[in-house]
Amino acid sequence: MSSQTNMEIAILTRGPGLYSTQSLYKACHEQGHQPVLVDYSRCSLMLGHDGARIYYQDRQLPIPDGIIPRIGATFTQEGAALIRHFEWLKVPTTLPSRALVQARDKLHSLQRLTKKGIEVPVTVMAEPGADLRLIEQQVGGFPCIVKALESTHGMGVRLVNNHAELKECIDKATKEEPFFVQEFIAESKGEDVRVLVVDGQVVGAMKRVARAGEFRSNLHQGGVAYNARLTPLGEAVAIRAAAALGLGVAGVDILESDRGPLVLEINASPGLEGIQKVTGQNIAGHIVQYMDKMIREFEEEE
Repeated sequence: MSSQTNMEIAILTRGPGLYSTQSLYKACHEQGHQPVLVDYSRCSLMLGHDGARIYYQDRQLPIPDGIIPRIGATFTQEGAALIRHFEWLKVPTTLPSRALVQARDKLHSLQRLTKKGIEVPVTVMAEPGADLRLIEQQVGGFPCIVKALESTHGMGVRLVNNHAELKECIDKATKEEPFFVQEFIAESKGEDVRVLVVDGQVVGAMKRVARAGEFRSNLHQGGVAYNARLTPLGEAVAIRAAAALGLGVAGVDILESDRGPLVLEINASPGLEGIQKVTGQNIAGHIVQYMDKMIREFEEEE
């Protein structure tokens, strides 16, 4: 491993041409570091009498000074295993393996947030054979939201308007993957705020507004975004939410409700394109600075 200057930083990604990857690559160069792109799906892990090794494209991977994981939703467990190997090898990471697994399990993350006293929408796990009338009552009636436990970009999320539609969702869930039911925050009017938190600081926020006839504000679902100014309370909630899941880099989605800001969900590998373009902030640069800080602190401890 190198010292102080020209650190080698591995960006774990399956999309070398993606905007977020290229932004991080550029930011590494701008800060005098050497970025290396590693396709995490082509890594293999080895354990033996002499410890842990990582192979990449059939060759042993030289150990970098630090890693910035950009793990896709379909590779959560494999990605976490790879990060654990790097952690075992004492390589600093902007995304700890445990935090990745917690954040990707939507119900688990909401449990963690609630335990830390952070407000979230009322959420009910829909088990097979559940009393649907009771669930309707618990989430405040219709409309309500039905979500898959693991969903991204607003996919696997449905607005349910009556008992028949809810029963259809739950019947399907018992055959495929479990869902949970969540209250619909009507006063948010199809808007939420995506907040980027890096190293315990808010480095950007954008308001996302759903297109006409759509309740999901995700940009992938046709929503539009504007630069947002957070209230001190909203900023504090976002920072506390990231810390509750052990995330040094997090995209925190917040809904404004009549009872204050509610954390809708947290993204452990937030996309950078929309928020950098809307806010004009170099968020990739903040992430690389955070990586730099982690590496230097580790070297001082050694």
